[in-house]
Amino acid sequence: MKKFIVIFFAFLTLSLQYGCADFESITRDALPDRPSELTGELASLYRDVAEASPFIHSLDGYADVTIYTSGKRRERVYCNIQLARHKESRMIVSAGLLGWPVADLYFGKDSLFVHDMMSNRLLTGKNSEENIEKIIGVPSGYRMFSESLLGLVNLDDPIERVSRVKKGNGRVMYSFDRPGTIREMVVDPESRTLMALFQRNLYNDTATEIYFRKFQSFSVDGRTAQIPAQIEMVLFRDGESGDEEHRLVIDYDKRIINPEQLTIRYIRPKKARVISLDDIERLPWTRVSGER
Repeated sequence: MKKFIVIFFAFLTLSLQYGCADFESITRDALPDRPSELTGELASLYRDVAEASPFIHSLDGYADVTIYTSGKRRERVYCNIQLARHKESRMIVSAGLLGWPVADLYFGKDSLFVHDMMSNRLLTGKNSEENIEKIIGVPSGYRMFSESLLGLVNLDDPIERVSRVKKGNGRVMYSFDRPGTIREMVVDPESRTLMALFQRNLYNDTATEIYFRKFQSFSVDGRTAQIPAQIEMVLFRDGESGDEEHRLVIDYDKRIINPEQLTIRYIRPKKARVISLDDIERLPWTRVSGER
């Protein structure tokens, strides 16, 4: 009997079991908790961290991807990740002891393709926030998702619009109130790097957390950048049985930052059964209570 593996929280059914283990508790660093005035020094710190991100524009690498679900399960796959910032990206997912490719995802400027190789099904639709949420379970849209894969989120909130600043535990947290959402960034003032980003709606019933760890130094175009080798995305959401939590942890084995020649090619598979993401509310393999 085939067992489905859920990739990127809830996005794809795969047919090879890689492994599972007990759910691991999350250990978090203490967050800044002391309100602070926005001094010139803190404003300069934020601008330095924000300016460090944009000149990193592409990536080609390999990563272990581990998915933790609220059902106390853990699954692991291996991914080849190619990404051009603000343009397109492709992910080839492998699983099983032999590392066979089981899924191929392509995110274009306007379109989205997800090929379930084991069942030869092709999900296709607009590269929209609604379809991204159907695939990865995170209501943040393609930009946030792709920049998280890159390990460097573009901090485009001007410091003049900061609503709150907190200090403590060796960190500084900047909060920005956006229409319908609250966005918070945690910065290490010593390394001048972004350590975490939190985004939630005003009702706190949906929240996304992104943590950046295991920083590595890269020399790119005459500049040195600290880029995390581990990225953890956490989604909290109210469910029928209480709060639900899904975690995605990306650990890069190797990667090239700003490769000189990065060609992201995608060939649409022939004879695959096509399913429109735009016309469905849930993924076709997702069962609801009472279905057989």
